[in-house]
Amino acid sequence: MNKPKMATEKGVPSNSRVLMLLGQLERMNGEAMMRDVETARQKSGKEVMSKGSSGMEVILSSLENSSDVQTTLNILYILSELLTVGRGRRVGVFVSKGGTGILFQILITASKEQPPSEELMLQLHSLLAKVGPKDRKFGVKARLSGALNVTVNLMKQNLQNSKLLLPCLQVLRVYSTNSVNAISLGKNGVVELMFKIIGPFSKKNTSLLKVALDALGALLKSKTNARRAVDGGHVTVLLALYLDWHRNDTRHRHMLIRKGLLVCLRNITNIKLGRKAFIEADGMRILYNTSTECLPVRTLDPLINTSSLIMRKCFPKNRMPLPTIKSAFHYQLPNVPAAGPVAQLFNQPPGVDDVADESDDNEETDAETENDSENEDDEKDQCCTNDDIETDINKLHPKRNLGRPFEELRVYDRFFLELSEDFQCLYHIFIIDLLFFIGLNSIRSTNHRAHSSSSVPKARPRTELSGGLQRYQRKTHPAVSFCTHPHFSCISNSSRPGHHPPHQGPRQKEETHIPSTDTCSTLSSLTKPPPQGHVIEQGLSHVLEGVSLEEEGSTEGVKQEGSPVNATRHIQSPLLLGGIAARRVGGGGSNWGSDCGSEGAEDEGGEGAVLEVPDTAQLLPLHDPDLYVEMVKGTHSVPQYAEVAYPDYFGHVAPTFREPLLERVYGVQRSKIFQDIERLIHPNDILDKVVYDLDIPSCPVIEDSGESLRFNSQFESGNLRKAVQVRKYEYDLVLNADINSNHYHQWFYFEVSGMRVGTTYRFNIINCEKSNSQFNYGMQVLMYSVQEAISGRPCWVRTGTDICYYKNHFARSSIASGGQKGKSYYSLTFSTAFSHKDDVCYFAYHYPYTFSTLKMHLSKLEDLRTPQIYLRQDVLCETLGGNTCPLITITAMPESNSNDHICQFRNRPLIFLSARVHPGETNASWVMKGTLEFLMGSSLLAVSLREAYIFKIIPMLNPDGVINGNHRCSLSGEDLNRQWQNPNPELHPTIYHTKSLLQYLAHIQRAPLVFCDYHGHSRKKNVFMYGCSVKETVWQSNISATSSDLQEDLGYRTLPKILSQIAPAFSMASCSFVVERSKESTARVVVWREIGVQRSYTMESTLCGCDQGKYKGLQIGTRELEEMGAQFCVSLLRLKRLTGLRNHQHLLDLEGDIIGTHCKVVSTSSTTTYVLEEDEPSFLEAIDYSAESNDEDGEAETEQCIEVLENPDHLSDSETNHRD
Repeated sequence: MNKPKMATEKGVPSNSRVLMLLGQLERMNGEAMMRDVETARQKSGKEVMSKGSSGMEVILSSLENSSDVQTTLNILYILSELLTVGRGRRVGVFVSKGGTGILFQILITASKEQPPSEELMLQLHSLLAKVGPKDRKFGVKARLSGALNVTVNLMKQNLQNSKLLLPCLQVLRVYSTNSVNAISLGKNGVVELMFKIIGPFSKKNTSLLKVALDALGALLKSKTNARRAVDGGHVTVLLALYLDWHRNDTRHRHMLIRKGLLVCLRNITNIKLGRKAFIEADGMRILYNTSTECLPVRTLDPLINTSSLIMRKCFPKNRMPLPTIKSAFHYQLPNVPAAGPVAQLFNQPPGVDDVADESDDNEETDAETENDSENEDDEKDQCCTNDDIETDINKLHPKRNLGRPFEELRVYDRFFLELSEDFQCLYHIFIIDLLFFIGLNSIRSTNHRAHSSSSVPKARPRTELSGGLQRYQRKTHPAVSFCTHPHFSCISNSSRPGHHPPHQGPRQKEETHIPSTDTCSTLSSLTKPPPQGHVIEQGLSHVLEGVSLEEEGSTEGVKQEGSPVNATRHIQSPLLLGGIAARRVGGGGSNWGSDCGSEGAEDEGGEGAVLEVPDTAQLLPLHDPDLYVEMVKGTHSVPQYAEVAYPDYFGHVAPTFREPLLERVYGVQRSKIFQDIERLIHPNDILDKVVYDLDIPSCPVIEDSGESLRFNSQFESGNLRKAVQVRKYEYDLVLNADINSNHYHQWFYFEVSGMRVGTTYRFNIINCEKSNSQFNYGMQVLMYSVQEAISGRPCWVRTGTDICYYKNHFARSSIASGGQKGKSYYSLTFSTAFSHKDDVCYFAYHYPYTFSTLKMHLSKLEDLRTPQIYLRQDVLCETLGGNTCPLITITAMPESNSNDHICQFRNRPLIFLSARVHPGETNASWVMKGTLEFLMGSSLLAVSLREAYIFKIIPMLNPDGVINGNHRCSLSGEDLNRQWQNPNPELHPTIYHTKSLLQYLAHIQRAPLVFCDYHGHSRKKNVFMYGCSVKETVWQSNISATSSDLQEDLGYRTLPKILSQIAPAFSMASCSFVVERSKESTARVVVWREIGVQRSYTMESTLCGCDQGKYKGLQIGTRELEEMGAQFCVSLLRLKRLTGLRNHQHLLDLEGDIIGTHCKVVSTSSTTTYVLEEDEPSFLEAIDYSAESNDEDGEAETEQCIEVLENPDHLSDSETNHRD
């Protein structure tokens, strides 16, 4: 027979069930209960019949009106039975009907009887223990009703009565979750009472002991109670109990008790007094030894992890082993800002920059007011929202604000000569230019190799710039424009923007030969390209799947893995006649010479054998070692670098093999932390030997007997400040802060030599600042081996094992952490073994790309041009450090000098691209390299792209930061991507003049169709974009807005949507189009808001790898980055098809087939825009706001007490305000 249903729609018993249960009460209580039950029955019937009543209300009403202990007990039995099942739904209904208050009322009433009914107290506390976790106001209700004291007094009177004590402890555990209650209970002596219950060691009543430890752990979360425990000497008690349980629980049956003891210790050590008591009680040694014994048992990992957390927390905080946390280099600014971090840095008295903070981590005074607990849960709900989203509708709508009068901006017209070029002399010089074009490349390629076949001594690991390279000094010179389109090869001395008159007069022709008339007659047939529609259609149909650089000529010379290339060249000492002398490779690594007076041992007779090295100039179209060194001579650095790193000299040939994400070894972080703890437990094993120190300018390389590795970072983009040998094969490395700053430690690039083959070395970079890193999720560091390069494999490769990233015991000064106290640095640790004796290896955070490399590449770009390419290189301005900021213009030459063709040439839409505003994001330069090479290519797509657009490109916005090894800032000590709202022409010249270019374009009604700033992202995978949208920002901020406020062209989504279809590394799901307050001074937002560019983007490329698409599970390399730059160009061509070609509907249909979606036309009064139907999502997309290219703006730190697990979508620390 089926049982009757007991639940209504609210999950509580029906009225018939209530009447049945009340009938049972009647029979049990006898005749004496008849009148009470009859009254309850009548009242229950009326309430059941009334509108909105329920069975639970009937039961609670009966319980509240019961005056007999036995009746109350019977109803409590019924409630206990009902609330035991239902998966919490019934408990929720019970709480919503006021059941908690009724139970407290009965508890207070029962406590006044002498003696109170033990059975009633038992049932009440059992029921309260079930209800408490579901009632958000449980703690407040208990305190206001006086139930706290009732429970505490009951416990004190029944310490030996485990049956009654257990439910009391369960309720106390819930009471203590409220911070105000915890403080009140501590004042009432409950902390001391709990220690009486948990000790001494005994295996009796283990269930009671477990609950007691949970309650004690909750109480000790209050710092006031933690201090009481320390003052009472209970830290030693807890350690002794833990040691007893560790020794006696051989079968690990009571792991929860052991974990409870560790939780109590963890909460006590949240305060400085508790950590001190823990150290004095020899807690580090006890937990280290017990954890080591637990390592073989995998099920004991929770104990090991909690012990590890406690030991890390209690490890004495040390100062960073530096004389100052300011950068080792200093640059005197022309003027110091009146306010801000740079002003604070310059105004600090000596010796106060690295203040040792004595405060606890996030220590706060315990709140003893009810208001804190009343709003506790509400505050938790509110903290989940993003407070950084812009909510001002007026700021969200772009309002063009050019800021400067056109008279001031007119000087910038010389950077846009293509908009006024008449090409009238095109017929006069074209043929001669065409005849010279064939032999031009061969002439250029031989200019830099006049001495390549001489007999020379051995090469050395890096080259030194001697007297031939002028010492660093600030220079003021006019900007120079190099016009290298074939019809106008010229050099014009134009003055620096804002300081000198603009370019005046016609440009002078380099060639004066006059072509003959018959040769001129062939001009039309030679220069006339295929019809544009035919070219585009043919190009798109052949490259529907996107662009793959694996098939391009840049990698043709690369053989399979392990097979060295055959192309070689000879180098000699000196490598350059212009004052560069090479150092020696080999000889055990001890005869290299240094700036400290130790000269390298020379071969007999002063000459050595000829060294054959790979001729990377043949392998890499845009690389020439000799040209690179010539470029280094014109590069100005603050440290006055006199060396060239071999990776930059040889170049990098992308390896043909794939490099998968490193699989994390279980327990690697724990083992590294335990090795760190051993430093404190066994201090005599630590060498603490300084082997490299930039703070000793006269002798940074400290010579020894050859037992230590040798380090160096004194070359362009190098960054390593100090190296300390802590064990025989372990080194602590300290990075240099950005110049004129005291933080931003992330980028590194340094040289290592003197290694032993087959020995595993551990390197710890100990002053990282971000609270998490992709090094925890499969990313490896990069290594370049000179011996491998000599063998024909000149490439950076991913390397390193046992890689992890975690908080260490070095304290961060509050001055360097934005005023936050108690912060720590983080360690990046990795191990590696070297394969070659007497090798010279380089390690880097990511693939290096120096400013001299850029200059070399731009010089070599001229070799790629054809007579149909318009290429001009201008110098936008001079940086603080006296370096130039290049501005590149690329487009197609007009078909002829007819008015129609000239008009079409001038009216092409502009694309404005920039990169490398953050020096440490070297991947942005590799993406830009791919873009530049594609634009200068000869493919049909490249031809069509040049004919469609005029490209204005600033490939490096922060040359000074790149040169000097900064991670984020320029020489001003400021993040240039936070200066776009109001850039200073002296402190931020590249930003000031770049913005002026855009303002000039806006004034002449030629604002770019697309603005894109290339960046790198350190804590997310894939490539993605950030854009600007009013509608999506309003959706995420939940602000009220009218329909007119939300009117917006959806074209901002088109370009990333196209990229998601053609670029395997691109992820649309990672894109965000929300405008945030902290980003209002970034390039993306300012260009969108002030210049009025709808398609204003930041394109972020991962430093790690991909978790989707073709490259899923692989680390990203230069091949993929350059491919991304090329595919960005392809996407622009497709964007042109969607937005500009109204007369090529068949191409639009083809585009629809490519993308796999239908296109629709959105008609406006002035233009016709083609957008993708699904560009407007039907539901709100989940967007990670925590990660827009600014990792330093206020991270939410979370303590990691367990092994970090792979989760590519969500890191444990939110990447708050990541870089834009």
